[in-house]
Amino acid sequence: MTAYRCERIGHGGASALAPANTLESFDAALEVGVDMVEFDVRAWRGELVLAHTLLDARRGRSVPLSEALAHLASDRFDGVGLNVDIKQTRCEYALLSALRDYDLLGRTLLSSQIPSVLDTLRELEPQARIGISIGGRVARVSHRWGDWREQVLAGLASHRWDAVMAQHRLIDDGLLGAVAARGGLLYAWTVNERPAIEALSRLGVHGITTADPRLFA
Repeated sequence: MTAYRCERIGHGGASALAPANTLESFDAALEVGVDMVEFDVRAWRGELVLAHTLLDARRGRSVPLSEALAHLASDRFDGVGLNVDIKQTRCEYALLSALRDYDLLGRTLLSSQIPSVLDTLRELEPQARIGISIGGRVARVSHRWGDWREQVLAGLASHRWDAVMAQHRLIDDGLLGAVAARGGLLYAWTVNERPAIEALSRLGVHGITTADPRLFA
């Protein structure tokens, strides 16, 4: 029997220690210890960049995806997984191509709050690991999630996606059991208090994203 281990995921790298979605943040996450780094990807002026919002991209300081992947493909990050959160449509083909170029696709969990993005990824790369991301009430309304649990679980059952990346306040034992019963994984984001991290670990979620990976100690 494999012992349970909750994956430690750094939000934006380690966004409490360095600006999110930067090489410095990735280095900070590596230094304090993570199993995976999460970062955001969107298109800006003809290339993919690391940026959470369009405003972030417009500021002109975003790291190009190719530069970020070259950094994460170095020997220093060997064994560290990637969680790429895709913020808009029509990034899918270029993203997959870049991940293949740096031999990182096998270490990557691709997630998005946009179901059509995940459908395109599944069509382009059937073996990719894919997670649907579910946010708070405003985010769910904007993405037209009605009975989100029923829809998310149906997607797991049909292999539309492999994992659920849920805002941590949405997670309870019932959701975890339902996800596991359908062969899926449940990840919590973004958890920045040690008691909540400890509670979710005891519950048995498969991974927790935090801005400050030191909280896992």
